[in-house]
Amino acid sequence: MIMQEQSYDIPLHDIKPIVEVQEYSLYYFLGLSLLACILACGMLYILYKWFKRRKVFNIRKEHKRLLSEISFGDAKKSAYAITLYGATFKEDSPRHVEMFANLSSRLQEYKYKKEVEAIDKETLGYFELYKEMCDV
Repeated sequence: MIMQEQSYDIPLHDIKPIVEVQEYSLYYFLGLSLLACILACGMLYILYKWFKRRKVFNIRKEHKRLLSEISFGDAKKSAYAITLYGATFKEDSPRHVEMFANLSSRLQEYKYKKEVEAIDKETLGYFELYKEMCDV
């Protein structure tokens, strides 16, 4: 008995040929990963700026606080402190310039003497008015 060779090219009528399907899931994954990285970097940048801005030293705020805490026990030191810390706000407006010049001229008599008396009520009134004008 001799074996016949079989042919594998039998026509199949019920089965359709294999069709290549395009696979895009890798591209979707890479795109979403890139978007997530961009969003994460953006959030980190915003947090960095927020923390950096929080720690910025504000000289105007500090001088406003120091002006509020001046004690008038030593008139000479108080006069120097008012002049030093008040100068921060003198260029805010023409009204500030005029008010600071008036206050400085009133404080001159308390600065350059060895012994000074207490600051008078009128000068204290000018100081309180100037302190209320100052904005941070």
